[in-house]
Amino acid sequence: MAAYSGANNMTTLDGLFKERYADKMERLIPEGTKLLNKIKFLPKDRQPGNNYHQPVVLGMEHGVTFADSSEGAFELNPPKAGQIKDATVRGYQLVIRSVMSYQSAARALGGEPKAFEDATKFLVGTMLSSVAKKLEIELLYGQKEYGIVEAVPVLIVAGDADFDPDSSAGNPAVGKYKILIQDAEFAPGIWSGGEGMPIDIYNAAGTTLRASKSVIAVNLDVKAIAVDLSAGEAATVIATDRILHKGALGKEFAGIQKILTNKGSMFGIDSAQYTLWKGTEFTLPSTDVLSFAVIQQAVAKGVEKGLDTDVMILVNPGHWDDLLTEQAALRMYDSSYSSSQSESGSKTIKFHSQNGMIEIVPSIYVKEGYAFVLCMEDWVRVGSSDVTFKRPGQDGNFFRELEDHAGYELRAYTDQAIFCARPGRQVLIKNLKVS
Repeated sequence: MAAYSGANNMTTLDGLFKERYADKMERLIPEGTKLLNKIKFLPKDRQPGNNYHQPVVLGMEHGVTFADSSEGAFELNPPKAGQIKDATVRGYQLVIRSVMSYQSAARALGGEPKAFEDATKFLVGTMLSSVAKKLEIELLYGQKEYGIVEAVPVLIVAGDADFDPDSSAGNPAVGKYKILIQDAEFAPGIWSGGEGMPIDIYNAAGTTLRASKSVIAVNLDVKAIAVDLSAGEAATVIATDRILHKGALGKEFAGIQKILTNKGSMFGIDSAQYTLWKGTEFTLPSTDVLSFAVIQQAVAKGVEKGLDTDVMILVNPGHWDDLLTEQAALRMYDSSYSSSQSESGSKTIKFHSQNGMIEIVPSIYVKEGYAFVLCMEDWVRVGSSDVTFKRPGQDGNFFRELEDHAGYELRAYTDQAIFCARPGRQVLIKNLKVS
């Protein structure tokens, strides 16, 4: 470290970071985050200082006069203006932190930008993947929950088939409590890599905090997590309790599921007064797998509220497999055929319906009990800042020196929310099961 002063290190680190990363952040966002990549962030020249305001049409014009051919200069009925309201939405902040030791920084400052990139690519990549994952979950489930408890927690003992099948010595899950998550409320992407994630467990109403702990282990096959609950805390956790990221309650923007199930005021407009401001829910009478017939019925519900354009349907990977087993009579095999879209094991399925084009896209973040029919032109992300490594008010400064530790801190920051201009045209499919 003797070759560099503290000021030189900070200046050099910031300069190299800007050169290697700052101008290509969008290209670094993982492709698996379907919504984050599909829904555009509002351009800088239209970003709000505080709230984002959007006029929305909630009712049609009704000042119509009818007359037959013999009435001559007939009297006109008075105008009946359509309902237009001003929707408002504000961003919510999210910050993720990471550190680099003095030693790592010294090795990275070798005078060549490539040396810096080699030393930081895993740090930057991991931070971007992490913040993108959290945002993707928030876009879907903000103000909802990561999962819902299926049954009372069970103490994990040596030889537990789910977390210690071989009675391995030193297994960190042994002595912790196993929490099963309801099938319908489970999405593999939420929990994959979730070891160490801090969580809050609340009652169904979100009014009582049962415990604030960490995930010790994850079993995606049985849809269970191991949590470091005390015996007393475990005794208070019951079925229907909600699992959230620690500190998220009351500090998240409304996600897509929250928007589509809203029955009261959202963005300053009461959905009880306006049918078009209420999302469309299509609930199967009994749990069933997702099929093309179900999709057509759900889309028809959106058409009833004015859906007349292309949609994207986000589905759980299990439902994706169900769809691929069906006959593909409705798939598109015209001149635009592409093996990346239509052959078995493909990335998307496209077919025509009464609304226009339907594109079905699998996502590991979609819970098993749901599918989302979304008209993407109706959605936008708004706020003062998309994902950035710049420190607000410190243009060009990315790193800060830690006060009590030998290293530097790098933060990824965003201030945003998701907004839908026409909730009625979107459809939430519910009560699905994976075959």
